[in-house]
Amino acid sequence: MEIDGSHKILIIDDEKPNLMVLNSILSPDYTVFIAKSGKEGLSRALADQPDLILLDIIMPDMNGFEVLKVLKASEEISRIPVIIITGLDNDVDEERGFALGAVDYIGKPFKNAIVKARVKTHIQIIDQIRTIERIGMVDGLTDIPNRRCFDDRFAMEWRRALRKRQPLSFLMMDLDKFKSYNDTYGHPQGDILLRAVAKLLSAAAKRPADLAARLGGEEFGLLLPDTHGDAAREIAENIRAAVEAARIPGAGGKAVTQITVSIGVITLVPGEKMTPEAFIAAADKNLYAAKKSGRNRVCFA
Repeated sequence: MEIDGSHKILIIDDEKPNLMVLNSILSPDYTVFIAKSGKEGLSRALADQPDLILLDIIMPDMNGFEVLKVLKASEEISRIPVIIITGLDNDVDEERGFALGAVDYIGKPFKNAIVKARVKTHIQIIDQIRTIERIGMVDGLTDIPNRRCFDDRFAMEWRRALRKRQPLSFLMMDLDKFKSYNDTYGHPQGDILLRAVAKLLSAAAKRPADLAARLGGEEFGLLLPDTHGDAAREIAENIRAAVEAARIPGAGGKAVTQITVSIGVITLVPGEKMTPEAFIAAADKNLYAAKKSGRNRVCFA
């Protein structure tokens, strides 16, 4: 594994000498953040989203076990692996740390080689997991997020919108007469078309929280958190116009092809009267209405 400093490590310890030693060991290879108390560590974890946390057990405001409990109970930071750092030589404490979700222990006094080896091991594990997740979350043909990725992200954004009382918008898009396109130009050309449309849709996901995904076949979706209806409709119309204007070179350069899309749009502030399933179904209903009314249009009921 190449170490380039891109991985972030948060060290939570109230003793300055420990912070200085660990920082000197790890900073040549990683970006290191420091917190001098449990409460500060929790704030830094939320703000900085480190790849790995080194957590001291003995601290005055919150001990390491208490911090670990809060970390693992938080949706935003529960998946960050935690290595306990402690001078305690007690199997019960070690077992308690593992039971609360710690992945490893580093004992005091620190030995450079051990600290580096254990941190590197867990960084490698993190990278492997992320690679597997990325492969499992990306559509192999279009190289944009797939349905599984969309479902996971949608569930998270629904909870966030419900909690913050913010609007959530969703565009469900379907290529018009895609079967006829495939029959006319062949499936390899159909794949070229799908990749081209995916690029146009991805370009419309301008903010980090926006998510463009292939939902299956010729169906795509664009999730727009904290987006009101007028803005969602404008984005949908821009996408529709961009696809209509696009000219897709044929395989071998023998022809220039084109297609249109129909888009169903839904916007609301999640509440008790609407389930996530009903929200998606409403977008699908609007998409069906766009198809039924002539295709190549946006429907927002």
